Amino acid sequence: MSTDTHPSALGRASAWALPVIAAAQLLMVMDGTIVTVGLPNIGRGLAMTDGDLNWVLTAYALTFGGLLLAGGRAGDLFGRRRLFRGGLVLFTVASLLGGVATNGGLLITARALQGLAAAVIAPAALSLLADAYPPGPGRNKALGVYGAMGGLGSVAGLLLGGALTEYLGWRWIMFVNIPIALAVLAGTAALPAGSRQRGGVDVPGALTVTLGLGSLVYTINRAGSHGWDDAVTLTTLAVAAALFTAFAVIQRRTRHPILPGAVIADRRRLGANLVMFLMGGGMLATFYFLTLYMQAVKEYPPMLTGIAYLPMAAAIGIGSGVIGPKLQAATSTRTLTAIAMAVATAGMAWFGLLTPDQNPWLVLIPAQAVVGAGLGMGFVACTIAGVRDIPPHNTGIASGLINTSQQIGGALGLALLAGLATTVTTSHATTTTVHEALTHGYTTGLMAGALTFLAGLIVALYTLREDRGGR
Repeated sequence: MSTDTHPSALGRASAWALPVIAAAQLLMVMDGTIVTVGLPNIGRGLAMTDGDLNWVLTAYALTFGGLLLAGGRAGDLFGRRRLFRGGLVLFTVASLLGGVATNGGLLITARALQGLAAAVIAPAALSLLADAYPPGPGRNKALGVYGAMGGLGSVAGLLLGGALTEYLGWRWIMFVNIPIALAVLAGTAALPAGSRQRGGVDVPGALTVTLGLGSLVYTINRAGSHGWDDAVTLTTLAVAAALFTAFAVIQRRTRHPILPGAVIADRRRLGANLVMFLMGGGMLATFYFLTLYMQAVKEYPPMLTGIAYLPMAAAIGIGSGVIGPKLQAATSTRTLTAIAMAVATAGMAWFGLLTPDQNPWLVLIPAQAVVGAGLGMGFVACTIAGVRDIPPHNTGIASGLINTSQQIGGALGLALLAGLATTVTTSHATTTTVHEALTHGYTTGLMAGALTFLAGLIVALYTLREDRGGR
């Protein structure tokens, strides 16, 4: 192994290292949801159909999640700080391109480029954090802060997106990234250069898995409107299956796979990623359904919609920054994850009581707080379990896999649950009012999200072994 920084420098974190890394993670995750509240305005401004608007969200999630493993490997090989900086430059350029987009195709392309940049930045950030903080309570605390950004970033995107859309216009959803990315770029001087490894990047593997995921998401979206017996739906499903098969073959035969078997051979690490996958699916669907409920049923303007997410933002911060670390120090990762998923499941079930004319203080606000607390604790537990005890040469891959699980879970979960909600809404459209039909659909999707979190609880109980005190 070679390194581009002196070994003694590793593990001595600058006071600015954690804020810089946390800010980068916040920016990457925030951009996954910042466009959500502004989608109606984007559609009107660029004459985009609802089907095209879905890809404004999906393009980012797919390239981010699908290329994260390759991005993590590239950081291991070419230098984590170097890749971190390059990714920030690309993210800045892509944000500018999205802000000046004159049609939907250009905006979707910009979102895909943002996802590509995020796929480089996110795993490099987590690996640099591991380089900067030696194993122990200090690293666990830093990982807790980093993990919290996964939840806070999503909610912050909704809050900021609502404010910018209402007062400055949807293009500022893109432009706001530029000063933040440049500030993080300036702060990279506080980061260690990070260790480097020898080997290669599995480009064929990265392309096949990303295209396979894109085909699968397209298949699920199309099936929701055309059915599973539609010829195009079946064709794209077959294409997705072929691409995933090719990916599996490539991983067996290539010298430098983007997903080495050793990384997921550990049952705890595999379990942590499965739970993160399920959390990502339930969480993104929650934001999607609640945003539509507030705007289409309650008729909240964008700014009020964003403000309405404050209870969830506060609860995620408390769960990840206070409750999660305390429980992690006192109990096992398995127990903490199980508690987190149980709390999140209860909150999601509470959303099932939403009605068109309901006082928000009865369900919308308190249920958000419960779900947020559960997600906050879950991010801490899964992040720690996902990178603990990983060999140095696989740190970037393990870091990328955590983010991959969340992003891909979000893309697939949203596609499935949105399709379910649409079907339920359509079935009620002829017998109830529009608002009642929509609410039926949204609450059904939210209840399905509760089952997703419940599945995470079951996975945690069966895969995460006991390890008290975060050791």
